[in-house]
Amino acid sequence: MQPNATFVLGGAASGKSLWAEELVKSYARPMTYLATGQIFDAEVAAKVEVHKNRRDDHWTTVEEPLDLTAPLTNAQPDQVILIDCATMWLTNHLMAQSDMVQAQTTLITALRNCPAPWVIVSNEVGHGIVPENALARQFREAQGRLNIALAAEADLAVQVIAGLPQVLKGTLP
Repeated sequence: MQPNATFVLGGAASGKSLWAEELVKSYARPMTYLATGQIFDAEVAAKVEVHKNRRDDHWTTVEEPLDLTAPLTNAQPDQVILIDCATMWLTNHLMAQSDMVQAQTTLITALRNCPAPWVIVSNEVGHGIVPENALARQFREAQGRLNIALAAEADLAVQVIAGLPQVLKGTLP
């Protein structure tokens, strides 16, 4: 049986997005990809192209860097949603100087009210050194709090390391 709420965590370039995509495909339902990234330079544009090229025409892509409420609450019960990724979503809110408590509360509420199964990808940022500047420390703390909240909402929480899933909570389908 497929989980209704899945949290996929990992370091940069750990294979977490690819693993999440494969999990979503296993649902055998219409798939919606909620893309939260914004393209500000050629490097990010190239990374987005890699992600896009992995997805065929069975995916519907919705680009939404800030407000995931509508696409989550308007989802259909027979589809599955992949949000890639919580880290970019958080970064967008920090750069927009959003109220982070409110933004996180709104996201968690939208996930709870989503009628479709969802998978959300996020970066683990707690394994590094303490950042030297205030914005980077603010990001690290906010990402840690967001990851804790997302893991609490999930039926299945998986950390992907070198492309391999390590179950933190729940059972792999």
